[in-house]
Amino acid sequence: MKHIVAGIVAHVDAGKTTLSEALLYQAGGLRKLGRVDNGDAFLDPDALEKRRGITIFSHQASLQYQNLELTLLDTPGHVDFASQTEQVLSVLDYAILVISATDGVQGYTRTLWRLLKHYQVPTFIFVNKMDASGVDKQQVIQQLQTLLSPGCIVFGNGETTEIPEESYEEIAMQNDAVLEDFLTTGEIADETIQTMIQHREIFPCYFGSALKISGVESFLDGIEQWANEPKHKIDFGAQVFKISHDEKGERLTWVRVTGGILKTKAVLVDEQKVNQLRVYNGSKYEVVPEIPAGGVCAVTGLTQTRPGQGLGKESTAEKATIQPVLNYALDPKGNDIHVCLTALKQLEDEDPQLHVSWSEHLQELRVQIMGEVQLEILQQLLFDRFDLEVSFGEGSILYKETVTEAVEGVGHFEPLRHYAEVHLLLQPTALGTGITFESKCMLDVLGRNWQHQVETNISSKEHLGVLTGSPITDIKISLVSGKASNVHSVGGDFREATWRAVRQGLMMAKTQDACQLLEPWYKFRLEVGQDQVGRAMNDIQKMSGSFDTPEVSAQVGSNLGTTILTGTAPVSEMQGYSQAVNAYTHGQGQLECLVDGYLPCHNATEIVEKYQYDPVSDLENTPDSVFCAHGAGYPVKWDEVPQMAHVPYQTNLERLL
Repeated sequence: MKHIVAGIVAHVDAGKTTLSEALLYQAGGLRKLGRVDNGDAFLDPDALEKRRGITIFSHQASLQYQNLELTLLDTPGHVDFASQTEQVLSVLDYAILVISATDGVQGYTRTLWRLLKHYQVPTFIFVNKMDASGVDKQQVIQQLQTLLSPGCIVFGNGETTEIPEESYEEIAMQNDAVLEDFLTTGEIADETIQTMIQHREIFPCYFGSALKISGVESFLDGIEQWANEPKHKIDFGAQVFKISHDEKGERLTWVRVTGGILKTKAVLVDEQKVNQLRVYNGSKYEVVPEIPAGGVCAVTGLTQTRPGQGLGKESTAEKATIQPVLNYALDPKGNDIHVCLTALKQLEDEDPQLHVSWSEHLQELRVQIMGEVQLEILQQLLFDRFDLEVSFGEGSILYKETVTEAVEGVGHFEPLRHYAEVHLLLQPTALGTGITFESKCMLDVLGRNWQHQVETNISSKEHLGVLTGSPITDIKISLVSGKASNVHSVGGDFREATWRAVRQGLMMAKTQDACQLLEPWYKFRLEVGQDQVGRAMNDIQKMSGSFDTPEVSAQVGSNLGTTILTGTAPVSEMQGYSQAVNAYTHGQGQLECLVDGYLPCHNATEIVEKYQYDPVSDLENTPDSVFCAHGAGYPVKWDEVPQMAHVPYQTNLERLL
């Protein structure tokens, strides 16, 4: 049989879990249809999911239909749990994107679309809720082609599996070679269509109602016909995409086997053996002796795994693009703080984006999250699983820092019998690029091993800025020069010199007023009554936001008499604004906010003064260097290092650039 692993993704309330239920029911995997609102959905087995009526964790199910063996991975639909959805994308053969015909393409739908493009996941689209009154199919497909891709093409109308005749020309137009052949022959081979789907040139669209099982059979037929099973490697490889704990507290490592065979008792990480291989179907599982390439399972017996990690010949996935933007302090409410820390560390094991940290100075536990719904779930998880009734203080914004001009940083580390000097060029890069590295240093100046030490140590810690002590980002760090000793240099010396060079460069940038504070911004969509537009505009301007020209709602399923405002605003200002919208629109308004990334802080001077951060006093991130004289090491202040450096300071930045 053709074995495919597909993930179901959607904006919240689009009917994602309902479609999963319908697919399982249609294929004979379920005798009775469950419903999310009834709390009996097969793929929302967790008690907390039943209470909340939303998918919080990803779940696995399997079905067989004709010649298709389909492993389904259902994912959370709420934006606050986008990081868990992103974890799943790297192990998919195909994605199933569910669109609500009544709501159309929402903001989070576009976020999911960007993620699917980033991970290059071929995608089938199921337009749900077509049975709702007032739905215009042509309007929906036009919106998909405008907002997502011109390659979103009608493949099925819910009644037949045949591609409509008019769709063939649209398919051909997505590829010049295919179009030329189509104009000559008037035909497109099935293999060509399969390849175009796999290369994300076209996205088959199907229509129906998952709740009424309408169009579901046609959709299954489409996946069975047009999806290709990937070719797998011979050598063993697997990728971890999720960590969880079962009801008995046993740790589960969820993997997709990408090559070879995974067997019980296999030694995978740090000499740890696989105890069990569990193939889950909803909340139930079957223990099997081995999993072939292409299979998905949960592994017991491993304690050192993490989401994204590659096992065997599989490489580790790149860093997740979805990052938290809010910081909250835990109020233990009389519980032992160490017990709270242990519980949070287990939850961080499942979701590394929590970034649980303990401040010795403040005697405070802090977590990083995406939004208020995630915070409520975290609080409930601590109570349900660990019997800890806690609360969280007022959230604070996670700021970042960057530079606006090129600057050179120098680090020198020379206590007795040690030696290293590193010169780094710090340059601003495009927003959202993070920290990148390049070597511009000749090997006859600094050997390959020492250059590798510099690169490794740049990525081995989170470097902090000098305005507020927030992490730096959007900076290209280039190694431009350095010096080692044949007698005294060791790897640890270059770690110290590299870290000090980054910090010294940031201090130099600060003296040139070239350091910049960044903050997270929301991209928002606000729908209000026409008589409330003035209030909304005024609010957005007060929040330092901006908006596009207001438009009367023409989106699928929107009510007449409403106006849509779209724009951007700082998270710090717009956080909690949904309550105000709910109040002044009497529950009729809708506010949707998505993190759009980090942009210059709108009130940077105020924030820097509030933090009162002294970069020189931060001894764990010192910009100062250590030199040696008369048989002893001595500290040298950061601003004196360029004059003291053993390698000339590279003052000609234009040459370096």
